[in-house]
Amino acid sequence: MARRYHTTTGELNYILEVFGDTLATQQGYKGIDGMEAIYCYLIQKHHWLPREVRSMAPDDLRLALHVEMQGWALPPEALR
Repeated sequence: MARRYHTTTGELNYILEVFGDTLATQQGYKGIDGMEAIYCYLIQKHHWLPREVRSMAPDDLRLALHVEMQGWALPPEALR
């Protein structure tokens, strides 16, 4: 049971990180990707402080990005 939970959590965190890469490209961010792009996006969109965004749990980050992630799928190269 614990193994399945941690495997699923790791996969969800990986998906979030890859979404950050996509977000960085969409937003034209230079020099950042992954989680840093997610933090930057949420700071800009909601005017949250960096410490607030960085302290958010991955589940909360996914919730905050729910609308942006609609219709998005892992790119084929991320599935390998």
